[in-house]
Formats: sequence, C-alpha cells, structure tokens
Amino acid sequence: MAAVAHEAHGHHDAHGHDHDHGHHEESFVSKYIFSQDHKMIGKQFLMTAVFMGLVAMLLSILFRIQLAWPGESSDFLSFFLGETWAPGGVLKEDMYLGLVTIHGTIMVFFLLTGGLSGTFSNLLIPLQLGARDMASGFLNMLSYWFFFLSSILMLTSLFVESGPAMAGWTIYPPLSALPQAVSGSGMGMTLWLFSMAIFIASSLIGSLNYIVTVLNLRTKGMSMTRMPLTIWAFFVTAILGVLSFPVLLSAALLLIMDRLAGTSFYLSDIIVGGEMLTNHGGSPILFQHLFWFLGHPEVYIVLLPALGLSSEIISTNSRKPIFGYRAMIGSILAIGFLSFIVWGHHMFVTGMNPFLGSVFVFTTLLIAIPSAVKVFNYLTTLWKGSLVLTPAMLFAVGLVSTFITGGVTGIILADSALDITIHDTYFVVAHFHIVMGMSAVFGMFGGVYHWFPKMYGKMMNTRLGYAHFWITIVGAYGVFFPMHFVGLAGAPRRYYDYSVYNEFDTGSYDMMMDLNVIITIFAIIAALGQILFLFNFFYSIYRGPKAPQNPWNSNTLEWTTPVEHVHGNWPGELPTVHRWPYDYSKPGSDVDFIPQIVPLAEGEEEH
Repeated sequence: MAAVAHEAHGHHDAHGHDHDHGHHEESFVSKYIFSQDHKMIGKQFLMTAVFMGLVAMLLSILFRIQLAWPGESSDFLSFFLGETWAPGGVLKEDMYLGLVTIHGTIMVFFLLTGGLSGTFSNLLIPLQLGARDMASGFLNMLSYWFFFLSSILMLTSLFVESGPAMAGWTIYPPLSALPQAVSGSGMGMTLWLFSMAIFIASSLIGSLNYIVTVLNLRTKGMSMTRMPLTIWAFFVTAILGVLSFPVLLSAALLLIMDRLAGTSFYLSDIIVGGEMLTNHGGSPILFQHLFWFLGHPEVYIVLLPALGLSSEIISTNSRKPIFGYRAMIGSILAIGFLSFIVWGHHMFVTGMNPFLGSVFVFTTLLIAIPSAVKVFNYLTTLWKGSLVLTPAMLFAVGLVSTFITGGVTGIILADSALDITIHDTYFVVAHFHIVMGMSAVFGMFGGVYHWFPKMYGKMMNTRLGYAHFWITIVGAYGVFFPMHFVGLAGAPRRYYDYSVYNEFDTGSYDMMMDLNVIITIFAIIAALGQILFLFNFFYSIYRGPKAPQNPWNSNTLEWTTPVEHVHGNWPGELPTVHRWPYDYSKPGSDVDFIPQIVPLAEGEEEH
C-alpha cells in the first residue's frame, strides 16, 4: 500500500524519500524552524502576527491615555516608555506620533496581511484543494522568514535612541524624507523602510506560491467552480498582492534614495530651520500616488481573505448552501479589479483636478455594488437557516455587521465634496477602523476558532469564545462609533492634545474631551478582552479536548484528512472531488451535509 501511495504522488513530491510519510523522525530544527510543511508555516505566521498585534494594541492604549487625559502623569506610560519618552509620566509630543505610526503599520501589514493571508492561505489552500503541499515548500519557508525578519526590524525601531518612524503609517514626505525634520525621521525611519522592503519581498514570494498552487495543484475533479469561496478569495488576494506591492517597493526605494543618496524624487524648494535645501524638482504628491496605488488594493488584500473565511463559516453554520455562489465569485473578482482604480479618493485634498476627482468618486461608489452583493448574499444565507452559533459563527456575523456599518460611512467619504470637509479628521479614522480593521480582525478570529481543530487537533473552549466575542464587539464599537462624532466636531487626526480647542469653541471641546475619555475606556476593556482569547488559545493547544475529524460537519476537503498531521496531508491517495462544497441540507437527501468526496447518487443533480 505504501508503495502505491508513493507512486501516486511521486510527481508532486520529488523529495518524498527523506520524509517517507512520518516513518522518519524529523529533528526539532527541521520540524519547527526550517519547516517546509504548509500547516506548520501557517501556524508560524499566526503566532508571529498575534504577537505583533498585541504590541500594536499596547501602543494604541498608550497614545489613547494621552488623548483622554492630556498632560496628566501616568505610571502606565512611564513604565512602558521610561523617562526619555514619557518624562514624569507624560507622553512626549514626538513619541505620540511614533506610537501612532508603528501602531498603524503593524496592524495593517503585520497583523492583518500576515495574519490573514499568511496563516489561512497557507493552511487552507493545499487542504481545500486536495494538494500534498504548496507548489514550492522552500519559497514558502522563505516567505515566512522574510516576514519574521521584517517584524524584528520593525520592533527594533521602537528601541532606537532617536525614536521610531514618526510620519504616520503612510509616511508622507517631506516629513519622512528629511532626517532633520523630526527625531523619528532618522534611524527609526530608515529601519521602517528596510523592514517594509523585506516585508514586501515576503508577501510577493508567498503570493506567487499561492497563485501557482491554486492553478496547478487542484486534485482530480476540483474544477475552479467547485472551489470553496475561501480559495477564490485567497487566489484574488494573491493576485492583488503581486500587482500592487511592487509599487510600494518602488515608492520606498525612491524614498530611501532621497534620504541617503541626495536625490530629489519627492523634495522641492524646502526650508528647514531657516536653511534652504538644495533639492528641487521633486513632488511629494508623486509619493502619495505610488503609496495609495498599493494602499487601496491593500484594504482588499486585508478584507478579501476575511470575507472568504466568513463565507465558509456562515454557510457551514447556517446548514445551508451559500446563496449565489457564482455571484460571490463575480463580486470577489469585481472588487479585485475595481480596487486598482480608486486610489485617488485618498487624495481629494491634494489639489487634484476636480474632474479627475469626480472620476475617482464614480469608481469608488461603484465598488459599493460588489460589496453589497456580498452582504446581501450573507444575509440571504443566514435567512431561515438552522443557525449553529459557534464562536466562529458569531465572529463571522459580527464581520457582516461591521462591513455594513463601516461601508455606510465609506459612501460619505467617497464623495469628494463631502470628503474635503471631513478629510483627515477622526471621522476617517473611525470609518476605516470599522470597515477594514474590525471586519478583518473578526474574520481572523472566526478563522482561528473554526480551523483551530485542524491546526492543533484540539477544541477551543466555547464559553470563553462567547465571552471574547461579546467583549470584543461591544468594546470595538464603543471605541469607533463615538469617534465619528469627534471627527464631525472637527478634531483632526494625529493631534497630540485637543485642549487648544477650548479657546474658540467650548461646546465642541467639552464633547470632544468627554468622548475621548469614553473611547479610551472602551479601548482598555476591549484590550483586556483579548486576554481571554490568548488564554483559550494556548490552554487549548495543550489541554483542550481532542478534536473529532469533522467537528462542524463540514463538506470541504480539509476535514477528510486525519486529525494527526501527516506529511502530504492524506495518507494514501489524494481524494477525488465529485461536487461543490456547499451541499448542506440538500433536498431529497437523508443527511444535512454531503462532503465533496461523495459521488453523486443516481439521478442527483449537481447544484
């Protein structure tokens, strides 16, 4: 039998002889450090991303304390930042910018991009397509280690004497291009740029691997229209990454040259501290074009995997087929295409030609259509389903909620006439944290709760999962809902202290200060709620009850593999696929789920 199995995947697995299906014990180093097994690499991405997310969350609590109680001494701040950055327990102005910058960078790139695409593309693409592993195990390993290295560099920048990068996560020049501009424009900024360059390399290697795997390694019978929506989402996400990340790399390289080689790509006619610089001819607007050409697809690089995961979770736990499977694929493709022609809506205030602005308004409003298709299809799938409210399902439904509430404010911001008045206020911060931050984080939590049995062979505690969900959704809405009003009152973002407002508008000032206190308290509650998740996660890995093979009665292929991990995913032959992945509660069938590997019965029609 073993010989037959070996023949069956000989062409997939040229290095099959060194680890012959777990007969050969691997060393600690080859198993955990230089692992080329996609399941292990997915876990490595998850652990790293969760750690980075915790750091970013701590940073946000530090600067929220300053916003709620400006100028008041705090032992919490002096404990974490020391006398250099929080003299007498009061946060320094420039470090405030540094915290905001690193918080944003880590959340967008390291937690959401690395945590969602890195973890779940790696875990699920081979398992749901019936492949032995990724197309290239070695490149897969490399993509993780580049990610790890860039994480280390980003964290190191927090400990540099002159402070981390302080130009906001979008690092607009000239602030980021002139080492003498703020203290964080020195070494911290250089580390930021090199960290991002390595991160982009990691993302590109990973994305190419995912694309090739989806196109070439599907098992017998797994046509593109039988793939789960999760895989469609990861596939389009990887394509977006390959097309857009190189643009950010070029933007970063030109910025590195402006900083270190005396070029003037982004600099022109600047006076710093009374001294006229020799740079002329460059344009900081060029940087914004390059940055947002990545920056907007990036929103969907973060969102699409979360939407893909929730499609799978909602369908499985509604015990119903996903509504409008082909429309869902179409909307994923449409979102992918449109995300490349909307970047100018970040730049309505840059002096852009109003006609060009109106074109971007049109394309931005257009992207609401495929997004709405997804929302309606989720709601229709939930409608009259036999809902099984697992923690994963709650997070997936939470994602639908935040996607709607965050999307509504997006329509306001998409309109240039309205955007000009609320641009760069807390309204924008509130909008993208709900629609991108919360939705993606909810998708990620849902994915962890749902696929944890597949990753670790154990079950997580449901009650802790429920508590975690309710604290998180109440805390997160408590933070970002009031923020809209702070923004409408005119509070610009990235300001260190709003007490200056007291001089000309006492009414708004009082409201702003009160809301900032409320927001900070909710932020602290939400942060403490994540301790439940961490405890549940690590406790369940070691002490959780052993998982059954198919805990959620799911149809997709990953639940046909044994609970114990084997090299090559399936012992023996690869499964053959006979149907689409959403045959739940099929009319005329005795059982409420029919896995993809079950052949069609006599006279049974495929969906």
